[in-house]
Amino acid sequence: MAYQFQFAPVLAHTGPLVEGALLTIELSAGAIVLGTAIGIAASAARWILGGRVRTLIDIYVEVVRNTPFLVQLFILFFGLPALHIRVTATEAALIGMVINLGAYSTEILRAGIDATHRSQIEAGASLGMTPLQIFRHIVLKPAIAKVYPALSSQFVLMMLASSVTSAISTQELSSIAAQIDSETYRSFEVYILVTLLYLGLALLFKGVLALIAKWVFARRRQVPVGARPAAIATREVTP
Repeated sequence: MAYQFQFAPVLAHTGPLVEGALLTIELSAGAIVLGTAIGIAASAARWILGGRVRTLIDIYVEVVRNTPFLVQLFILFFGLPALHIRVTATEAALIGMVINLGAYSTEILRAGIDATHRSQIEAGASLGMTPLQIFRHIVLKPAIAKVYPALSSQFVLMMLASSVTSAISTQELSSIAAQIDSETYRSFEVYILVTLLYLGLALLFKGVLALIAKWVFARRRQVPVGARPAAIATREVTP
């Protein structure tokens, strides 16, 4: 028997689908900003302080990266109330995404930081720069530039992984799709449409991230024609 597609009952729920997609975008954007901030802060602490701080950060990274994201969400949403800490489904989803992305960002940034040539660090130290200044002016931006493609991919993966938060009743796109499916019984149509929406969101995030990369990393400091090599070298090294 040939299957007859009927998208009309699904498209009648366009409003909830748009609201779910917007919440997905909000959760993902918040997780990208806060998770990247955690990754940078953790990378700085691990590089500058070392010792026990480095060990604690390594434990955080390994625990998060080697446990299921769904279990992390369950701990936040179902476990925190046992400690008398109440969070909504949306708050738990955002916290979980931030913690998860923070760990992955820390590990990705580590690769870029480790790729920094030793001579650049020694040059900064010879100028009397503190470890924090060396990290900020010499290490951080080139490290991010080196690993930005991997970071961007992780950001998009995190956006797609936000669908897992439907398990704790977050009203994002996948959760709304399940509700529409239960009302219309048009599973094929619902999830074809949702697949296209996720594809569109992934392309949107990739496009925005590419524009950010072009704005932040593609710009090069222009050197005046005829400038002496010594002046150029000083300009490149001085923070």
